[in-house]
Amino acid sequence: MRAAARDGLLWAAGLAVLCASVAAAVTIGPAAIGVGDVWSTLASRLGWGTSDLTVLRGEIVWNLRLPRALLAAVCGAGLAVCGAVMQSLLRNPLADPFVLGVSSGASTGAVVVVVLGAGGGALSISGGAFLGAVCSFALVLLLSHTLGGAPDRVVLSGVAAMQLFSALTSFVVMTGADAETTRGVLFWLLGSLGGADWTDVWLCLAVLLAVLVVCLGHGRTLDAFAFGQDAAASLGVSVARTRLILLCATALLTGALVSTAGAIGFVGLVLPHAARALTGPGHGRLLPACALAGAVFLVWADTLARTALDPQEVPVGVVTSLIGVPAFVLVLFRTRRGVGRAS
Repeated sequence: MRAAARDGLLWAAGLAVLCASVAAAVTIGPAAIGVGDVWSTLASRLGWGTSDLTVLRGEIVWNLRLPRALLAAVCGAGLAVCGAVMQSLLRNPLADPFVLGVSSGASTGAVVVVVLGAGGGALSISGGAFLGAVCSFALVLLLSHTLGGAPDRVVLSGVAAMQLFSALTSFVVMTGADAETTRGVLFWLLGSLGGADWTDVWLCLAVLLAVLVVCLGHGRTLDAFAFGQDAAASLGVSVARTRLILLCATALLTGALVSTAGAIGFVGLVLPHAARALTGPGHGRLLPACALAGAVFLVWADTLARTALDPQEVPVGVVTSLIGVPAFVLVLFRTRRGVGRAS
């Protein structure tokens, strides 16, 4: 009972930090807006009172800054959860949606829709991104199965798929887009939340919640994967079926996030390690912690991206890479040190 109460307090504190981060991020920018203004605008929009802000400032809060901050939180949470699931399934601390090529495939699908007009208007950017993520994921499964299906083969297959779809994306952009479209697409590919609206927020949030429920439902199964495929199978886990379900779920979530925010790297690679250090390896606690940590991290990374060189905006993927590369090197160092001790 004490452990449950302690966990409840920790989750409540994490949600409070996330809410405070979103509210603070909305106040940062050229227009002077306070935290109280944010809450009053939110309350007035929900019919709980009135706001003293002018119409212009209210629109800045409700239609510009707030959906952007919330989309950053949703994307950060989703990418971190995907990274944690993939690292557990493949027993590889360096696995994440980008290493496995899923994000590259989603980027290719979205770019094909935007630049080439694939689908004749019937296919949305989100739909194209999802199809691209599925194609990349299918290629990874095919290659890894051909190579024996071992976890390290899956990662190597993902690297190959990532390079292939990155090259296809570059080829489509360079040959099919004009200069202005090329600049916009390349900026988006580096990760950008500048075009966020409420439709994007609700779509990504719905996919995130659905995938999170699926992953939490397989929490004990993911715990069994920590002991290896053979050990998981001996415990009654259907290894192939579970891996397929969870990798499909993460591919769906990655496709939805990439279609709205572009390719944001290192969130799914680094944040699961930070969360695991706080909660331990049990996925019942790890996945919610990853979601909260990823959400808070990307809210502040995006705030830095849009204000550091104001009025010029930096792609948020650049900021996450600048922060993530040193953390990635640290993960590599710790992995190597662990291998050295084991030998």
